[in-house]
Amino acid sequence: MGKLLLVFLAVGVGAAIWWSCKCCHPPKPPHINPDEWWGPNQLKGKADASIKPFQVKFDEAMVKDLKARLKNHRPFVPPLEGAAFEYGFNSKQLDGWLTYWADKYPFEAREKFMNQFPQFKTNIQGLDIHFIRVKPQVPAGVKVLPLILMHGWPGSVREFYEAIPLLTKPRDGYNFAFEVVVPSLPGYGFSDGAVRPGLGATQVAVVMRNLMHRLGFKKFYVQGGDWGAAIASAMATVFPDEILGHHSNMLVTQHKCATLKTIIGAWFPSLIVEPHLADRMYPLSSFFAYLMEEFGYMHIQATKPDTVGVGLTDSPSGLLAYILEKFSTWTVREHKSLPDGGLTKKFSKDQLIDNLMVYWTSNSITTSMRLYAETMSKKHRENDLENIPTPVPTWAIQAKYEVMYQPAGLLKHKYTNLLNTTVVDDGGHFFAFEMPKVFAEDVFKAVKSFIEFNEKKPKTEL
Repeated sequence: MGKLLLVFLAVGVGAAIWWSCKCCHPPKPPHINPDEWWGPNQLKGKADASIKPFQVKFDEAMVKDLKARLKNHRPFVPPLEGAAFEYGFNSKQLDGWLTYWADKYPFEAREKFMNQFPQFKTNIQGLDIHFIRVKPQVPAGVKVLPLILMHGWPGSVREFYEAIPLLTKPRDGYNFAFEVVVPSLPGYGFSDGAVRPGLGATQVAVVMRNLMHRLGFKKFYVQGGDWGAAIASAMATVFPDEILGHHSNMLVTQHKCATLKTIIGAWFPSLIVEPHLADRMYPLSSFFAYLMEEFGYMHIQATKPDTVGVGLTDSPSGLLAYILEKFSTWTVREHKSLPDGGLTKKFSKDQLIDNLMVYWTSNSITTSMRLYAETMSKKHRENDLENIPTPVPTWAIQAKYEVMYQPAGLLKHKYTNLLNTTVVDDGGHFFAFEMPKVFAEDVFKAVKSFIEFNEKKPKTEL
């Protein structure tokens, strides 16, 4: 029996080594059509490429209808005793939120707030893409650098409103400030969704790159969280010569070598992660239990987004519960044990309802969820971008309560020029929204490092 176990062990180790050697040879980059058309076919070749001003509108008829829906809902099923947010949004908390939204949320003032930055639309590959663009006023000697900020689900451009003023003003110790471009992803907020299947994260990366080209930026910096992180990573992989630096508050990789090492670390964590951070990764049983408990939404949205979209499109109560539940547990996991979900510990009611208004006003919840189905499709996964390393200088900020943590040793399989990881002992998934000052400071530090890195190479800086 002892010899048989040794044989199995030898076979297992040999298979792991073989797989590791095999997987560490990157695949060839896929061909990505830079002009793929996502709008109505009858408009192909006729799209207006101009850039038009845009403003958010909370029109009277929409607000009247919204208030009626908020006030005329059916009675909610009472929560189980002592359940808090552990079964989802606690229905005892709903009435207070709905009453505030209908009667206390200052629609006119919040519309003005949402329009404080210049906003525009332009047609990219058949889709009208909405974006905020803020140009800084800087003194002589201070450079202006282009930076695109990309949100995810269930966020929106609203996540960056507190950070934008911090990024567009010069600060001590830096000889630059940012011209920020903050687009609504296709199908999110005020940007059109595709009319046919196939617009996954890689294809969105092309749209975002083409948007920056439309605005006159051939080289620029990228930043993203959630889907924005996946899109920024795809941009750095597909267009490495155009991306000057890549900052992410959710930098992760599914590179096969990183996956293998993660599994090995289940037995020998010290080989993979520093001891004081090991509990962010291990034990794997806890991580997979968390995935099973909290990621059911992902399976639904990756398979049947249009079905769940019916209820969320028709009911603002349902939309609020579905989205704010994520702002509870993705900000701090333990908030699910609080009766109110801890929602106002990190955000104000107006901040969270602003984000809901982006979805409700634009009727975009269904098209936003389709990004899951498109990116997790077999066709999209065959691009295999995760196993193609990118040389773009990269920097991560890693919040304590982000849904997933990976140390630099794993990330470098994908991001070969990972310059730094800022490990933060606070903060969650919506980092720019929750901690804008820490977020902005880290972006400045990262870009300063990117500039120094790029100066060592010819013709890569602006």
